[in-house]
Amino acid sequence: MDKKKWPGRAVLPVAVPGIKYIILAILVTGMFFYFGWMVPAWVAAVLGVYVCWFFRDPDRVVPEGDHNLVSPADGRVVAVERLAKTEYLEEPCQKVSIFMNIFNVHVNRMPFDGVVEKVVYTPGKFINASFDKASIHNERNALTIRTPGKKRFAVVQVAGLVARRIVNCVAAGDRVIRGERYGMIQFGSRLDLYLPLDFQVQVKKGDTARAGSTIIGQMLKNP
Repeated sequence: MDKKKWPGRAVLPVAVPGIKYIILAILVTGMFFYFGWMVPAWVAAVLGVYVCWFFRDPDRVVPEGDHNLVSPADGRVVAVERLAKTEYLEEPCQKVSIFMNIFNVHVNRMPFDGVVEKVVYTPGKFINASFDKASIHNERNALTIRTPGKKRFAVVQVAGLVARRIVNCVAAGDRVIRGERYGMIQFGSRLDLYLPLDFQVQVKKGDTARAGSTIIGQMLKNP
C-alpha cells in the first residue's frame, strides 16, 4: 500500500500515482520506435494510451445537502445488504459494495464529512473483486470515520484480481470532506461501505455509481 499526499484538486488530467507509469510507457514506446521495432512500438503506444486513460482524474460536482453521502468510487453496485457483525463497526450495519472494472475511473473520494478515527491495512489475496468473498480475503485498507453527528461508518478499499497496489492518502486524526480525493486502487478493484442501520440507502444492486457525485443515500439523524 502507498501513502502519499493527494492534491485537493486535479492539477493534471491524470492522477498523481499514475505519472510514473505514464513516463515509463512513453520511454518504452520511444525506445522501440528509436530502434525501429515497429510492431512492439505500436503495441506499446496503444498500451501507453490506455495507461494515460486509466489514470484519468476528472473533476466532479459534489451534490449539496448535509445528509447526503456520496459514492467513494466509480463502478457498479454489486451488493446492498445488512450485516449483524463486521470487523469495522461494533454494531449491526448496512453494506454497499461497488465494483470497479479496468475501464472505470479509479480515483477514490470521501463519502462524507468527518474525522478519520482509524486506518487499518490488511494484506491478503487477489480474488476477483466482484465476488463477495473478496471483502474478507483480499488485500484491503479500511478507514473508520466519525461524522460531525458522532455517527461512525467505514469505507474499505479492496484490491482485486488485477489490482496490486492500494493508494491511501489519509491518516488517523485527519479531517476529511465529502467528495475530496483520498486515494485509488490501481487496475481493477472494489470499494465497500459499512453504514449505520438508520442510514437510508438509495441505490440498489446493478446501479452505476460515480465517485463524488452519485448519492448513495442519507444519514437520517444528526449526520
